[in-house]
Amino acid sequence: MSLHQPFSFAGRQVARMGYGAMQLAGPGVFGPPKDRAAAIAVLRRAVEAGVNHIDTSDFYGPHVTNQVIREALHPYPDDLLIVTKVGAVRDASGGWLPAMEPADIERSVHDNLRNLGLDAIDVVNMRMMGDVHSPSEAPVEAQITALAELKRKGLVKHIGLSNATRAQIDEARGIDEIVCVQNHYNLVHREDGELVDHLAREGIAYVPFFPLGGFTPIQSGALSDIAKELDATPMQVALAWLLYRSPNLLLIPGTSSVAHLEENLSAAELTLAPDVLARLDALAA
Repeated sequence: MSLHQPFSFAGRQVARMGYGAMQLAGPGVFGPPKDRAAAIAVLRRAVEAGVNHIDTSDFYGPHVTNQVIREALHPYPDDLLIVTKVGAVRDASGGWLPAMEPADIERSVHDNLRNLGLDAIDVVNMRMMGDVHSPSEAPVEAQITALAELKRKGLVKHIGLSNATRAQIDEARGIDEIVCVQNHYNLVHREDGELVDHLAREGIAYVPFFPLGGFTPIQSGALSDIAKELDATPMQVALAWLLYRSPNLLLIPGTSSVAHLEENLSAAELTLAPDVLARLDALAA
C-alpha cells in the first residue's frame, strides 16, 4: 500500500495526511489562540507542505478558528478542501451544547460561510451530540434533511457524519450521499474497526478524530519501544499505523506548532515492516 496515494474525497484527490484546526483556538478550544501569528504560520506551512484537507468548525473558539483560517489562507488554493461540522454551540464558559434542530443547522452553516469567507462549504459533517466521544442511537432524518436542503440551495457541496453509528450512517445515506464519517478511532481505540472496513468497501472516507488520543494522548511502553527502534516518536508511529490500517483513513492531526506539524507530516514517511505492524496491532488487545 502506498501511503502517498491520494484518496478520492468529495470529488477531489486528497492527500491522506491533513490538518485538524481545533488546537488553533485557546485552551479548551475556547477563546483566541495564545499566539495568533504562530497559528497563521502553522496553517500556511501545512498548505505549503502539501496538505489539501483542513478540518475545522465554527464552534471552535467559537468563530476564532475559522477566522484564523480565513486570515491565513484566503483566497484559498483551488485544491484545498475545507471540511467543517455543525451540531453544537458553546456557552459563555466554554461548555459544549447540542444544537441539532434544523434552524440551528442552518444558522451554523451561515456562521461557517461568513467566518471562512466562502460562498459554499466543501463538506459539512453533522456532529451527532450523543455521548461526547461515543456514538449513540438516535434518528438523523431531520438533521440530514436540513443539510440536504442547504445542499440544494448551493450552500453545502457534500455531507458527512460525525460521532455516528452504522445505523445512523445507513439512514443518512438513504436521504443523501454521505462522503465521510468522522468518529473516534486510533491505535488503541478501535471500536469502529468493522465500520472502517465497511466504509472502505463503499469508497467512503473515514476521518478518525483524536488520532493521537486527543485530550489524553496515547501512552504505551510497547509503542515507545517500537518508536525508539524506528528512530521516531510514539505519535509518529501511531499516525503511520493509521495510514497502513486502511486506504480510506484520512488523518487530521492538529497542532499549534510548526515544528510539531512537521513531525506529524513526516509520519507518512515511516515504513512499518510486517512484524512491527503485528506488534502494533496487538496493542489494542
